[in-house]
Amino acid sequence: MNFFYAKILLYKREGDTVEIEILIKTAKKGDKEALVKLIMLQKQDYYKLAYALMKNKEDALDAMEDMIVIIYENIYQLKKEEAFYSWSKRILVNCCKKLLKTKNKVILLDTIKEEVYEENLQQKEDRMLLEEHLSQLNEKHQEVIRLRYFLDLDYKTIADLLKVPLGTVKSRISIGLNKLKESFGGEENERN
Repeated sequence: MNFFYAKILLYKREGDTVEIEILIKTAKKGDKEALVKLIMLQKQDYYKLAYALMKNKEDALDAMEDMIVIIYENIYQLKKEEAFYSWSKRILVNCCKKLLKTKNKVILLDTIKEEVYEENLQQKEDRMLLEEHLSQLNEKHQEVIRLRYFLDLDYKTIADLLKVPLGTVKSRISIGLNKLKESFGGEENERN
């Protein structure tokens, strides 16, 4: 990579950061378009997070809508511009939790929709088996396992999203994985 190309990349990255900061400041002043641009920059991440928690497209989109309204009404309270995305994701997690509580959701294996992309039969069976075993876990253990292994979030990010200490996240994951292991038949299954 030549020196000039590296400089251009550096300026581009810094420019993106500056643009995001400007959008956040503009959104804090009540500009709806700036807020929409900010959200659209990370729409895939928001959707993946909401989908992992809600387990279906419609509820994930509902949670995202609620998040946008809450952010619009409360963005003036944001103190650090660089914390916008972690703050907004925390709001999204809370919206998902609220929707789950109000709907008192129970997902039956019969109602799980097939994924749009093609998977072979064994993968579908494995996914259903995993969902069945996951649904037997405590809600807190399910939540951290989904965030860690379905969304590939690091421990610190999960701790920030859930507003719990880092050790609590690690503990919940460890306990949840041990319970999953027991649910799957423990060490007997490992040998097979």
